[in-house]
Amino acid sequence: MFKKVLIAEDTDYMSSGIKIALEGLQIPVIEYAQYCDEAFLKLKKAWLNNEPFDLLISDLSFVENPNPQRLHSGEELIKEAKELQPSLKTIVFSIEDKPYRIQHLCKILKVNAYVWKSIHGQKELKKAISLVYNGSFFITSKLAHTLRTKETFEITDYDVSLLKYLANGLDQREISKEFKEQKVKPCSISSVEKRLKILKENFNANNPTQLVAITKDFGLI
Repeated sequence: MFKKVLIAEDTDYMSSGIKIALEGLQIPVIEYAQYCDEAFLKLKKAWLNNEPFDLLISDLSFVENPNPQRLHSGEELIKEAKELQPSLKTIVFSIEDKPYRIQHLCKILKVNAYVWKSIHGQKELKKAISLVYNGSFFITSKLAHTLRTKETFEITDYDVSLLKYLANGLDQREISKEFKEQKVKPCSISSVEKRLKILKENFNANNPTQLVAITKDFGLI
């Protein structure tokens, strides 16, 4: 079993729940960090001292720190942690259920497990830790559909252009006009409307403003 685990989680109550799960697995060294910068510094120090962590369990969202931070999300932390220590195992423990975000973490950042915070979260976390230790991948069953090939959602250059126009305040008719002038297809108003609907559904956005905010967070625009 893992010997040294770092938990990046800003909620003390949830940290306690994670700790109980880990202690049940008899993991001897468990450390905590409430912010991403703090977590990365702990990882780096342990790595430089030849006493690396075996596993990082991280949330995705963190409360704002009054002090300036370099890393602001679990994604950023995991990305840098893997660059520092490629062999580090990583588990996401989050309430996030947006398909694109889960796909990004599992397919691009290559996390070893994605556990959804729910009534069964602690139990699933224990299962995920054991599976990851033995070289297997785990994702909460209710989120598994997001990784199926037929449901994988790919962001295209067309989508990025559409989102940028939307962020600049253009409506569907104006975006259609821009696409026509640039000979970008499909360019009809109905095509733009249909694609925006798909984007909103995939990112769980209720309106164009929220869609722009979410995709900005992902660094798409």
